Amino acid sequence: MRFVLKPMSFLPAIVMMCLIFNFSGQDADTSSELSYKVGVEVLTVTNDVFDRGWSAAHISELSTVYQFYIRKLAHFTEYLILAITVAFPLYVYGLRGFPLVIVAGIICVSYACLDEYHQSFISGRTPQKRDVIIDSCGALVGIIITRITGWTGRMTIFRPLANEPKKKKVHS
Repeated sequence: MRFVLKPMSFLPAIVMMCLIFNFSGQDADTSSELSYKVGVEVLTVTNDVFDRGWSAAHISELSTVYQFYIRKLAHFTEYLILAITVAFPLYVYGLRGFPLVIVAGIICVSYACLDEYHQSFISGRTPQKRDVIIDSCGALVGIIITRITGWTGRMTIFRPLANEPKKKKVHS
């Protein structure tokens, strides 16, 4: 069973890469419209939770004003999630410590570079080094979260499993 499930741990990373690829494949107008709608939703919830009393027109105006930040936060968040979905399976396969940071980091930063290159072929979109930097920062945070979660798990709930002696393989 482990033989089947372990490789499937990479499935969320592949799904996340496809999702990022699809977002990058949107033309500039579609991408801007999506960012605007997300901004309106977030600001509407903020208005409701904090009882700000903003009108729909004011929320619309704020969404336009903050669209740049919403887009950059989306970049950061996408790559944070990608890094977690990449680093966790590597962790499951026994990659720990600095090698985990390097391998997962190379995968995520390389994908960020390829993603920006992909955008150069999309109408109204251009590759930006700033986005690769933001993506890389999100990936680094995701890898750190994975390392902390893995370490914490090994020191608490999975401690008995971490302390089990390794079984030697018998060669015939």
